[in-house]
Amino acid sequence: MRVDLSDHEEPEIGLVAMIDCIFFLLMFFMLATTFKQQEDIKRQKELHVDLPKAEASVVRAAAAQDALVIGVDREGTLFVDAEPVTVQQLHALLNREAAANPQRRIRIDGDRSTPYQNIVHVLDLCQLDGLTNIAMHTRD
Repeated sequence: MRVDLSDHEEPEIGLVAMIDCIFFLLMFFMLATTFKQQEDIKRQKELHVDLPKAEASVVRAAAAQDALVIGVDREGTLFVDAEPVTVQQLHALLNREAAANPQRRIRIDGDRSTPYQNIVHVLDLCQLDGLTNIAMHTRD
């Protein structure tokens, strides 16, 4: 079937529909990348430590909330509140905490695959600064 167009009628491209489609695609990709960035930020703040399992453990909610969390991953990298730190930075932080409150609670989250020497090193740093209220975090 052939459509006969006269000389005064020219074909038109529907710009309004095309602009709507482009705007919809733009909004879709803007929202999709926003959710992806939030997931990446959340994933970066997580400390991936495979905790050892304890047969009997005491859960103290108050102690877990106000404790300074020191993490040790399987390579021996140190973390304080999920931020990587060096041994010198950890020593300085523990020194400040001990000066402010010698009874400050310390929680060590050590990966079960890390050599025990890495955990002992953190315990030595705590003891050197006079911090003795130390707990080891385990899985239930």
